[in-house]
Amino acid sequence: MNTPSDTHKNFRNYMDLIFNYAGTLSLSKSLHSKNIKDISIGDVFIKGGSPGHAVIVVDMAVNESGDKIFMIAQSYMPAQETQILRNINDDELTPWYSSKIVGDLVTPQWTFETNQLKTW
Repeated sequence: MNTPSDTHKNFRNYMDLIFNYAGTLSLSKSLHSKNIKDISIGDVFIKGGSPGHAVIVVDMAVNESGDKIFMIAQSYMPAQETQILRNINDDELTPWYSSKIVGDLVTPQWTFETNQLKTW
């Protein structure tokens, strides 16, 4: 029987294993699809793969008519600073994006299909 370990070396070995196998591909398979009209803070647009990418919804506003706008952020691997993304298709709305997207969600570096919106 193995005894539990609290050494930094064993922790690093564990984390190296997790980061080897936990990425956008495995995450995209374990998250649940969500309709863009139901978008909420904490949801992610995710394109699983190698390379893949994900952006997270970090803020949202709803007007009196129920129209939603949302703000998204990203980072890269290995972990780096988080960046709020500009809306390169709408200079008046940026950094916000409208949930009334026609076509794809286009960010400065990645393009996501609206059906790539997922939740935990």
